[in-house]
Amino acid sequence: MSSDFKLYEPKPQYAPYACLANKSRGRLHTEDETKTRSPFQRDRDRIIHSGAFRRLIHKTQVFVYHEGDYYRTRLTHSIEVAQIARSIAIVLGLNDEVSESLALVHDFGHTPFGHNGEEAMNAVMKPFQGFDHNAQSLRVVTKLEQRYAGFDGLNLTWETLEGLAKHNGPLCEKGQFDSLNVNLRTYNDSHDLELHTYSSAEAQVAAVSDDVAYNNHDIADGVRAGLLTMDQLEELPLLSDIIREVRDTYGVLEDGREIHEVVRRLINRMVNDILMESKKRISALQPETVDDIRKASRSVISFSDEMKEFDKRLKSFLMQNMYRHYKVNRMSSKAKRVITDLFELFQAEPECLPTEWQTPNVMADAQTRARHVADFIAGMTDRYAILEHKRLFDTSLFEL
Repeated sequence: MSSDFKLYEPKPQYAPYACLANKSRGRLHTEDETKTRSPFQRDRDRIIHSGAFRRLIHKTQVFVYHEGDYYRTRLTHSIEVAQIARSIAIVLGLNDEVSESLALVHDFGHTPFGHNGEEAMNAVMKPFQGFDHNAQSLRVVTKLEQRYAGFDGLNLTWETLEGLAKHNGPLCEKGQFDSLNVNLRTYNDSHDLELHTYSSAEAQVAAVSDDVAYNNHDIADGVRAGLLTMDQLEELPLLSDIIREVRDTYGVLEDGREIHEVVRRLINRMVNDILMESKKRISALQPETVDDIRKASRSVISFSDEMKEFDKRLKSFLMQNMYRHYKVNRMSSKAKRVITDLFELFQAEPECLPTEWQTPNVMADAQTRARHVADFIAGMTDRYAILEHKRLFDTSLFEL
């Protein structure tokens, strides 16, 4: 390689309040940066090459993996969030590499079986300081991924870790950490992520893109699964306008084409709303640095009030008509039993854990062992959790 390569420099179109590579606060464990990739590109690459990222392919979004090949998983959801986040970041002059990295990593801490699995995990972990998937995501990338010779975790930049920890907003008042999940408190003791401030605009972009993605793909998957109908969707004002627009343009379409047209137009409306509202907020704040964004009194990347109201109504609609559908409830009930059964067995009989998980932690106090068991179960895919449960509880099956 030619020796005249320069270290990566920020793109000139970035706004002054964007996360700039040459102003990164660096990594907890010092490493030489490369000449061909920015620190944030390296973060993205490390995230994509991690085991946790690969396992997202068989982790539930709404439907357990064997329900059908066409439904979203955590992996496809994360990719869709990344696509939306990059589009928004680029238009706003933000660093799309940071937004993309955060979109790809934000669900690393999810248990098998989606939010139902997390509810079950939090219930069994309640005596042991609870469980939170956001805090678990931070734990995965700072401790549980063990690939590199020089450190545990992925050694991501401060900016990526900060965005992962608090992409939904400040987590506490300055210096008041008692209410935080233990995983956040523990890591923050050694690497201050300034949990009392807002995150960068790039992290805020990833957070709102998550809302756009999962609302829309849950609509599409709900129609595909027969849990939602187009008639039901017409109950919501903005959706009824879009459905009428599609039908006026194309006439009668089969459900698959019609819902795709509706969803793509709804995504476009939501993204344009974010761009307009965010430009207004940035203009009012007049930030000159990324720290001005962090110290603001509110997020700068947001839906308008009108779109927030629609988003709220849409979430309520999906909860009532899809997430609480009896077919989903049955699946959820089974999922919670699997998580609960596995946790209780491994906590009581840690010798049943796989060899690579037979570390000193399993013989430690109940608190340490519980966190160790939670790490193991949370990292499972849906299918591995189902298989482990079958191995351990089906007495007619004696496979190891």
